[in-house]
Amino acid sequence: MPVSLPLFLVLFTFVLLSIALGLKFYEWWRQREMSAMLRTVTEDPAVGSAKLLRDMGRSKRPWLEVCLERLALLAKLEGLIRQAGVNWTPGGFLLLAAAGALCGVLLSMKLAALFPRSWTAAALAALLAALPYLYLRRKRTRRLAAFEEQLPEALDFLARSMRAGHAFTISLRMVSEDSPDPLGIEFRGLFNEQNLGAPLETALYNLAERAPLLDVRFFVSAVILQKQTGGNLGEILTRLGHVIRERFRLKGQVRAASAHARTTALVLTILPVATTILMLIVAPGYLQSMLADPDGKMLIAGSVAGQIVGQLVIRKIIRIKV
Repeated sequence: MPVSLPLFLVLFTFVLLSIALGLKFYEWWRQREMSAMLRTVTEDPAVGSAKLLRDMGRSKRPWLEVCLERLALLAKLEGLIRQAGVNWTPGGFLLLAAAGALCGVLLSMKLAALFPRSWTAAALAALLAALPYLYLRRKRTRRLAAFEEQLPEALDFLARSMRAGHAFTISLRMVSEDSPDPLGIEFRGLFNEQNLGAPLETALYNLAERAPLLDVRFFVSAVILQKQTGGNLGEILTRLGHVIRERFRLKGQVRAASAHARTTALVLTILPVATTILMLIVAPGYLQSMLADPDGKMLIAGSVAGQIVGQLVIRKIIRIKV
C-alpha cells in the first residue's frame, strides 16, 4: 500500500499534465486555424508562392548564387532587384560590389593619406561597394512611387470594366495592356500567373510581394475578401481609388509643410563640405597644419561623423509617414 500510493500520485499527475497539454495544444490549433481563415496580405501569406513564371537567372545556377542561397540572402537580393526593375542577377550585383571595393582600395593608394592607409582603403572600399545597392534602392523607390501613382487610375479602370460586364480576370488583362510600366508589367505578371493555373489568391500574394505598398495590400485584401464573402467589387475598387487619391493629397500637404526642414537639412549638409573644398582650392596651406596634426585628423573625423549623424537625425524627424 505505501508503494502503490506514490505510484498512484505519479500517474494521476501525469494524466493531469497530459490533459492540460492536450487542451493547450487544441487551443493553439484552433487559434492557428482561425488566423489562417482571417489572414490577409497584411500578414505573411499562408498560401505558398507558386513560381510558375521563369525565375530570373536561376537556370545557370552560378556558384556565387548557391552561396548566397545558403546564407539566406539570395531571396532578399532577388526581391530587391525585381522591385527595382533592372535586368541584373544576384551574382552580377555582387561582382559590381566587389569591383567597387577593388576600385576603392586602388584609389586609396593614389590619394594623400589623411588617415592611416588601411582606414582610408576600408572607407573607400565600403563606399564604392555600396554604390550598386544604393542605386538599386533609388530605382526601387522611384519605381514603387510611379506604381503607386498609377494605381488609382488602374482601379477605376477595373471598376468600369467590371460594371460593363467583363470578368475580373479579363479586366486584369485589359489593365495590363493599356497601362504604362511599371504598373502594366506587374499586372501583366498577375494575369499571366493566374492564367497559367495559379490560384488567384496566390497570384495576388505574389503581386503584393513584388510591389510592397500599403495601397497594393488594400487592393489584394479587397479582392480576396470579396471572393470569399461576396459583394460589389466594382464599388469597392472605386472607393479604394478615392481613398488612395486622398492619401496622395495628404502626402502633398505633408511634403509642403516639411519643405523648409528638408531644404535646411540639405544646406546644413552641403555647406561644410563646400566650404572645405573652396578653402582647399583658394588657400591650400590653410588646413595643412590641421591635416598634419593627429588631433586635427581626429577633429576632422569627428566633424564628418557629426555631419552624418546630424543628417540621419534630421531625416528621421522630417520623414512623416502617411
